[in-house]
This record gives sequence, C-alpha cells and structure tokens, in this order.
Amino acid sequence: MKVDGTAYRSIWPSADGRAVEIIDQTFLPFAFRTKTLTTCAEAAEAISVMRVRGAPLIGVTAAYGMALAMAEDASDDGLATAYDVLLATRPTAVNLRWALDDLRAILAPAAPADRFAVAYARAGAIADEDVEINRRIGANGLPLLREIAERKGRVNVLTHCNAGWIATTDWGTATSPVYQAHDAGIDVHVWVDETRPRNQGAFLTAWELGQHGVPHTVITDNAGGHLMQHGQVNLVMTGTDRVAANGDVCNKIGTYLKALAAQDNGVPFYVCLPSPTIDWTVDDGVRDIPIEERSGREVTHLDALLEDGSVAPARVVCEGSPVANPAFDVTPARLVTGLITERGIAPATRAGLSEMFSHSSEAAE
Repeated sequence: MKVDGTAYRSIWPSADGRAVEIIDQTFLPFAFRTKTLTTCAEAAEAISVMRVRGAPLIGVTAAYGMALAMAEDASDDGLATAYDVLLATRPTAVNLRWALDDLRAILAPAAPADRFAVAYARAGAIADEDVEINRRIGANGLPLLREIAERKGRVNVLTHCNAGWIATTDWGTATSPVYQAHDAGIDVHVWVDETRPRNQGAFLTAWELGQHGVPHTVITDNAGGHLMQHGQVNLVMTGTDRVAANGDVCNKIGTYLKALAAQDNGVPFYVCLPSPTIDWTVDDGVRDIPIEERSGREVTHLDALLEDGSVAPARVVCEGSPVANPAFDVTPARLVTGLITERGIAPATRAGLSEMFSHSSEAAE
C-alpha cells in the first residue's frame, strides 16, 4: 500500500541483507518513521512495545528476529534462547508461535554456519506468503461488499482496532476486502472504532485509510451499537489474533461487544484471518486462550499532538484510581457469521474450519 504516494510494506529486508527495516508504529499517525532492527533483542523489543503489532506482522518480525539471532549465535543454545526470548514478547497472538516453530524446525537440522542465511531467506518467504494470503482474503471478502453495493449503493463497514496493511506485511486482513472494493470503484465507507486504550483505530486504521483515499469516519468505541440500531452499518469486519479450533475468535478488547450489538441488530459479523492464526491446539477459546494484561499506563495516559507540534503523553484518568488493562477478549463462535480466509469463507465451527483446512490434524500435532 502507499504512504504519501510511495509504495511500502510494513517490514522489509535491509539493503545489505543483514538486518530488517520496519515502520515504527509508535510514532503514527503524527510522524512516519522507519527503524532498522539488527539484533534479536531489538526485534523482541519492537514486538513487546508495539513498534510492530498485529498478529501476522508479529509473526513475520519474529521470523526475522530468529534470523538476526543466528547472526549473533548460531549454536543450538543460541537457537533455543532466541526462541524463548521472542515467544515471551506477546502471549496472545498465535502467529508468533507459528512463525517461531516454523523457523526452529528448519534451523534445527541446518549447520550452524548456514543458519543465518536459511533463517533470513525463510523470514522473507513468510513475508511474501503473508502478502499473498491477505490479497486472497480480500478477494474472498470482496463479493460480500459488491452484493451490498448492488442493493444499497454505498457499503458501510464497521471495523475495530487495526486489521489493516500496517498490521500485516501488506493489504491487511479486515481491510483487504475494503481496499479491493475501493480500487474496483465500489462506494465503500468505513466506520473506524477509536479502539481504546491504544487508539489503534483512530491512530492507525484512519491513517492508512486516509493515505489510500478510502472514505472513513472515526467514532468512539461506544457508538457502534447506536449506528447499527439506525441501519447505518451493513456489516462488521474485524481481524483476529487467534481463532480456536471451535471457531471462537480472540481479538482486541471490545470486539465481543460489537459482535453482541451486531447479533441484536441483524448485522453480519465477519472475521478476516490468515490460516496461521488458527490455533488447532485450543478447543475452547473463551476458556483457554490466554489474555494479555498490559500496562495500566496505556489506560491512564494517551499520546496527544500538542499545539506546538510536539507529541506528549497526557493523563486522562484521575490520580490514584486503579486501572485494569486486558488487551483482548474472545467472541464466541455463535456470534460470528463467517471466517474469511485465504481459502474462502468458512463457518465459525469446528467442522467448517476442518473441512476448509484439511491439514488441521497435522497442524495440531
């Protein structure tokens, strides 16, 4: 996708083939900056402090982190240490573990002298695969938007958090159908949830939609139900950080409430995901998916653009009040209309996922 008319991915190999470049999302939308990651520790820090975020991009960054680790220590101990360090950065997004398992499996039999080259090449391949997967997610979701446009003219999509190209290598998950519809001349408009506490909707989704010229409106997190009641939302499309084998969906905190409002108002609720986001080892998402508890400072403070052009954290909660910050919630499968994947739209059921992904039994082993 484009930034000020220039095509970018969210992560790409450095020119010297020894490091990796990222868009540092902690500065968006107020400044566009890139950062070079040269060590495993820098990759781990980028994931943990959310310089990169979004399940697919976390996985790609972790893969490159394993490669950078092999440039530092390609021994078996170095491989094991890198795996553990990167795995500990974010506990909820399953793409992280998927990518690390993939790299460990191909590195274990490789000679230490070859491990950096093998890992670096595989990380690049995972990034390329992510781009194609997300393009296909958009192609599979596009007919839903086209059908609504044929009946109603404008398509109003409500989304939550950021499941855009900046959360993947390119295209995005929930935004991929939107971008493809917009590029095809369909009149599509996006209601963008601000998504407190980190404001990924207001800061990131709105920024990238604006860069691409997609009509959108930022709303408070609590406005979605009202809009649905008054017929101003045609469908909800979100991303996800992990989907359980039974179809339960874990996504940014607040997604569950949108699904409840959508069901109450007869609004279709779709979740867009690449297949590596399916966790075949988890049978019950509500019960078994670990929910990351992040720093309370994300709730008490909000970055703000000041009149002098500087960006500074502003306190938005009174001193002394305790806060809680669960970063995700789980939407039960019964509330999900369908799961839009690179292979098609699957019912949010164990049978539906298993039928679409016949390799599920192997993936669970």
